[in-house]
Amino acid sequence: MGFSQSDITRDACMLTGRLAEKGYDWWWHSFTGKSKKTGREKSFFIEFYLCNPGLHCGPGLHCGPGLHCGPEKGGRKPVLGQLPENKKAGKAPSYLMVKAGTWGEDAAQLHRFFAWQDVAMDWKAPFALAAEDCYLSETATKGRISLTEEDAAAHPEYMCQAGRMSWNLKIRKKIPFNVGYGAGKLLRALHAFEMYWHAEGMKTEYSGIVRWNGEEYEVIPEKSYGYGDKNWGTDFTSPWVWLSSSHLVSRFTGHALKNSAFDIGGGRPRIFGLPLNRKLLGAFYYEGQEYEFNFSKFWDLVRTKFDCRETKDEVIWRVRQESRTALMHTEIRCRKKDMLLMNYEAPDGSRRHRRLWNGGTGTGRIRLYKKEGIYRTLVDDVYVKNAGCEYGEYCD
Repeated sequence: MGFSQSDITRDACMLTGRLAEKGYDWWWHSFTGKSKKTGREKSFFIEFYLCNPGLHCGPGLHCGPGLHCGPEKGGRKPVLGQLPENKKAGKAPSYLMVKAGTWGEDAAQLHRFFAWQDVAMDWKAPFALAAEDCYLSETATKGRISLTEEDAAAHPEYMCQAGRMSWNLKIRKKIPFNVGYGAGKLLRALHAFEMYWHAEGMKTEYSGIVRWNGEEYEVIPEKSYGYGDKNWGTDFTSPWVWLSSSHLVSRFTGHALKNSAFDIGGGRPRIFGLPLNRKLLGAFYYEGQEYEFNFSKFWDLVRTKFDCRETKDEVIWRVRQESRTALMHTEIRCRKKDMLLMNYEAPDGSRRHRRLWNGGTGTGRIRLYKKEGIYRTLVDDVYVKNAGCEYGEYCD
């Protein structure tokens, strides 16, 4: 099975069994829109993040498959793990958080929290999730978040900045990155990994309207350069690395690669509690041809080296991935002034990622080679734009 095999069952909510009371699950979407007023492009992100529903689940969840409600059934308000009184009482976080925002000169992340009694969810594929005027499914999303400067300053437990964003979008996922059995049913049932990944929309087209601080942006499918994936588990990885783009231009021909996308992610995964050496999963769907660098497919003899570093003004990623049949050199950079330090709390309430750089306007270069024995043939030298990019390591 190739990595571009769709599997929307992996997009279903995974917070059942043990994960219900110590787990997170999120759906991430990023894309570019164009200002109706100025014509300028702007990149946005939207994320629906579920944390520990089994501790305080509400009636809208119907308890989910295998979900056992905790002692405070009903979830009348979201439990925020960074709230001092909750930290003192040892209360783990439990809520739906809708995260949205933008990158660039006015980069900001906005958070809105919902109690479980206000959440309704279809657990099985194709999933759907709704809370008041926020909604997400495989094919659409809409929502609204608004925070004043005073609100953000008065509530550090919100872990966000101020701003206003609303959206109404259609979603069309075109090219998946299916990591294979590493996130398959067996290893999910065994809770083998602390963090799982599935990118049903490594290349995704979005269409609709976004309003950011009063300015309206039109999202056009072929110019949205969109991406959609999900992560779930009990904890995060350190280092945390992610790179992806579908806005690719061949340096050979000068033409856009309209049926292409690449995706790289990982860091230092833990399996059955044991950390593996620094590992990344990678894929390049190049004009219909698949080039995969997946360490879990041992028969492909995948080798990866990567270096991520901060300079005064930039974050820079350099990745070299090699298999029996292909070689890919990737270098991406993004200006810090256009990025965000993303904020998350783990299911146990800890915040060990405090310098998690995240951007959506990275640029760079990919050199892709095909290998035949000892010979290498350069398939293409590719210019990368509008790259999603992330790097962070735990802070003590």
